[in-house]
Amino acid sequence: MTKPKISTFLMFTGQAEEAMKLYTTLFEGSAIQHVHHNEDGTIMHATFNIKGQSFMCIDSQPVHAFTFTPSISLYVNCDTEEEIDRVFETLSRDGQILMPLGAYPFSEKFVWLNDKYGVSWQLSLARPE
Repeated sequence: MTKPKISTFLMFTGQAEEAMKLYTTLFEGSAIQHVHHNEDGTIMHATFNIKGQSFMCIDSQPVHAFTFTPSISLYVNCDTEEEIDRVFETLSRDGQILMPLGAYPFSEKFVWLNDKYGVSWQLSLARPE
């Protein structure tokens, strides 16, 4: 497998491993590839993939005045209605709904939310080709 030229990089504050495990259990064909821990057990650097898309993540040691923003989100074309419903149910727990699950002119079934870690997700039911 060739190393991607550009990867999405997610910076957490102590929840990187928990988030990575959750995300990789939600989608078929997803896996944690590499984890390197700090001495305190937090993530120094990790790589994982969701539906073949590569991601990197860390737990930031310094405290920053910023976190995730919905200005950038992970857009997922879900293959089935069961998948979008299941992923929505899990990611919305303790999260924030930005656009409710429903039909929109651009998608038969769509939702935009921030998960409990603050990561923004847009889930859309893939249109049959």
